[in-house]
Amino acid sequence: MLMWRRKITPFTIVNTIILLIVAFVTVYPFVYMIAVSLSSDIYVMKGQVNFWPKEFTLKNYEHVLSDSRIGRGYLNTLLYVSLGTFVSLLVTAMGAYALSKSRLIFRKAFMLLIVFTILFSGGMIPTFLVVKNLGLVDTIWAMILPTAVSTWNLIIMRTFFSSIPTELEEAGKMDGLNDIGIFTRIVLPLSKPVLATIGLFYAVGIWNNFMSPLLYLRNDALYPLQVVLRNMVLVEQMADVSSGDAIIVAESLKYATIMASTIPILLLYPFLQKYFVKGVMIGSMKG
Repeated sequence: MLMWRRKITPFTIVNTIILLIVAFVTVYPFVYMIAVSLSSDIYVMKGQVNFWPKEFTLKNYEHVLSDSRIGRGYLNTLLYVSLGTFVSLLVTAMGAYALSKSRLIFRKAFMLLIVFTILFSGGMIPTFLVVKNLGLVDTIWAMILPTAVSTWNLIIMRTFFSSIPTELEEAGKMDGLNDIGIFTRIVLPLSKPVLATIGLFYAVGIWNNFMSPLLYLRNDALYPLQVVLRNMVLVEQMADVSSGDAIIVAESLKYATIMASTIPILLLYPFLQKYFVKGVMIGSMKG
């Protein structure tokens, strides 16, 4: 007990209080939205919902999930996330592996050009014109190819590949493997932590991608969940909706819609958490 008391310093107390305040400010809006979306309309209209739902009901979620726009948006988003994450990981891994090799011709020049894109970009209008001239507007590829590679993720993965012992690759060459064989049979199996981490970054980025569909998509049937959510919450303003004999309050329905679009991506983190910190730390060990 005495040992424990000696460790409690004023700095520890102040730091704990600040972290608790930050945690509360961060978590409370999320908890409030859940409570409102699960509460009866009468308590929401009276403003009596704070931390816990009052008169628990799933009416708002039933209304949201029964909307055909939500279902179509979910399917589109899942398609963009799965296909986009695969393409992004494939291109990023291949580019990072090539750049991790000192024997690559013009390696430093390529790296300078890649790092340059962190500071400067072509801009929204030139990018749109490129996508349009390639015939990608109003196609699923407009949601995947323009944002296929993140410079930061490429650098992290390149650094990770640089830390793999060259002796393993030399052993692979002695067994008759070429560069592609070494990459697929030796490097990728050893890269599960960084692949899971970068894959999570890409998946979250595509799931939350809001600007690309607004710029490149014209067909409502191709809209992802985020744009559908925007149309329901902001454009239509979601006035009180009649559902049978009940009235669904706009605020409750809005929060239920937000929760329905947020919870699925949050469920990925517990399964990838063991790779997350490890992958980032390993990718930042070497420069």
